[in-house]
Amino acid sequence: MQIAIASDHAGYELKEKLKKAFENVDWLDLGTHSEDSVDYPAFGFAMGRAITDGKVRKGVVICGSGIGISIAVNRFPAARAALCTNATMARLSRQHNDANVLALGSRIIGIEVARECVSAFLDTPFDGSRHQRRIDMLSEAG
Repeated sequence: MQIAIASDHAGYELKEKLKKAFENVDWLDLGTHSEDSVDYPAFGFAMGRAITDGKVRKGVVICGSGIGISIAVNRFPAARAALCTNATMARLSRQHNDANVLALGSRIIGIEVARECVSAFLDTPFDGSRHQRRIDMLSEAG
C-alpha cells in the first residue's frame, strides 16, 4: 500500500529521515522538496486531496509544531489527521479514531519518537466495534 508524506520547510528534514528509516514503505512524496520557506496549508491540502481522491488511504504530514498542517488536512471531510507526540497516541489514533493521517511536529519530537509514532500508526488496525459509531458521527458533521 502506498503512503503519502508531506511537509512544509520546517518538517522537510524529518520527512526525509522518515523516508529513509522506512525504506520498505512505498512513499508518495507530496512535497516540499527543500528547506526553502513554503506555506504549510498547501501541503496539508495536498494530503487532504490525496486522501479524498483515493490516491492513498493513509498519510504522514509534518510541520514545525504539527498543528497548522493537521488543521489544513482536517479541512477535508474524508481526512482524519491526528497530531501525535508519542507512540501511544499514534496507536490509539488508529485503534479508536481510525485516523488516516499522522501529523508530527519536527520542533516538538525527534527522529526516534517520530519513528515510533510512524511504526505504531502503520502497524495498528482500527478496532471498529463501538468506535465505528463515533467515526460515522464525524462523517455526518457539517
